[in-house]
Amino acid sequence: MFKYGIDTLSVGKVLQILNGELEGQITSEAVNKIQACHEIVLKTAKNDKAVYGINTGFGPLCDTRISKDKTSELQRKILLSHSVGVGNPIDQDLAKLMLILKVQSLSQGFSGISMEVLNRILWHIKNDIIPMVPEQGSVGASGDLCPLSHLFLPLIGEGKVYYNNELVETSVVLEKFNLEPIELHPKAGLALINGTQFILAHAVMVVDKMYKCLSHADLIGSLMIEGLMGSQTPFYKELHQTRPYKGNIHVAARMRTFLKDSEIGNSHTNCGKVQDPYSMRCIPQVHGSSRNAWLHLKEVVETEMNSVTDNPVIISEDLIISGGSFHGQPLAMPLDYACLASAELGSISDRRTYLSLEGKYEGTPRLLLNDTGLNSGFMILQYTTAALVSENKGLCFPASADSIPTSLGQEDHVSMGSISGRKTLRVLNNLEKILAIEMLCAAQAFDFRKPLHSSKILNKVHQVIRSTIEHTTEDRIFALDIEKAIKILKSNKLLAITSEKSNSYSEFDAEFETY
Repeated sequence: MFKYGIDTLSVGKVLQILNGELEGQITSEAVNKIQACHEIVLKTAKNDKAVYGINTGFGPLCDTRISKDKTSELQRKILLSHSVGVGNPIDQDLAKLMLILKVQSLSQGFSGISMEVLNRILWHIKNDIIPMVPEQGSVGASGDLCPLSHLFLPLIGEGKVYYNNELVETSVVLEKFNLEPIELHPKAGLALINGTQFILAHAVMVVDKMYKCLSHADLIGSLMIEGLMGSQTPFYKELHQTRPYKGNIHVAARMRTFLKDSEIGNSHTNCGKVQDPYSMRCIPQVHGSSRNAWLHLKEVVETEMNSVTDNPVIISEDLIISGGSFHGQPLAMPLDYACLASAELGSISDRRTYLSLEGKYEGTPRLLLNDTGLNSGFMILQYTTAALVSENKGLCFPASADSIPTSLGQEDHVSMGSISGRKTLRVLNNLEKILAIEMLCAAQAFDFRKPLHSSKILNKVHQVIRSTIEHTTEDRIFALDIEKAIKILKSNKLLAITSEKSNSYSEFDAEFETY
């Protein structure tokens, strides 16, 4: 059981809660903190002193006092007025992550939320009744005001939710479960919509997807090196001790493990070739740099998911601070870094795919087919990787480099972190396809190394691929092969092969092995 507001949330744990593998509860210890803070809010709302968002308007209306009998109506109207999202709905998993992450933030006991509100959010999570949230509308400044407003419209009986995977009006679902909309207490609406949970949910998905792409990239790169008779010397430990970047050392160690005791590698130890092209030789430097970007994002995400990101923050009855903890900049910049790092993985993968088609490596035919002319072979697959790499380059402009003032100038510097998160996921989805195509070409090149064997790990990897996708002898609809290859990557079957050996990776940094 995970205890909201008490236990420390990690990427791994939040994904377990998302998938129903770990139950999240608010224990009595957290309830005491939450209720104590809520009492401060109720008391403050009755005072004459102006406190932002409790008895004042919002944004540029912070100097407008709200009468005591209108404070609940104020909180309802902020959800209505800020629900201005456009575009397609985000995935249900992303919206559910937003709910989970918001519960963890509010349960810290500094937001003044009531248990009634938190219990209703937990009801949505438990019953998989997930609010519909449009993908566009957040500038990532006062947190994700727009998407969070849509996320919590169902609390007041508005908006739409997914119920049994069908999008329906919230009122229909509440009636089915004999539930009434909640009347929001002072500060409740503001506490719900101030925060970074839209950006953060995307960042969680980026951490997970990027980790898997990084791991696949090393493995597929190793398979390609074997297929093209590449050298193992660039991965020697002695070399990387002289330039000890954490990611480089980690990737080089993986490459050594994947290529260990390979007959293919040993067969050309004393060949006349001096060195390989960069896309093979510099895998530790390029993949390793992307690993470092991933680790930085992971550290930021795990700080953010255990933080209070609404406003004002209630430290005590005498200290209610109106600050900027909702600002998305801490997430936006690392997400843009991760976006670039992911795009670079695709760029170097495309180069290895191109190398495999040249026919310059002993025993590997041009276009990876013995009978070309009538057959085009694997030539056009690289067109697709080139298109995807180019698309990713266009997505690499950092969203966090832009700022358009909002709220009549009250919010005069914004993070645009929501865009950073959305486009990084797009890049990773493209990267997965690029790696799938490299895997097809690497497996085909690997076939031409027979009867020599590779390492135990790579032989097993090749067997898994060939159990689904047969060796190519003539042209066929390669889109079907690409689709199968993508399914192999999504299944994580190849990563399961390497994890069987993970306990022997004593030289690996544990931060990269688990999250």
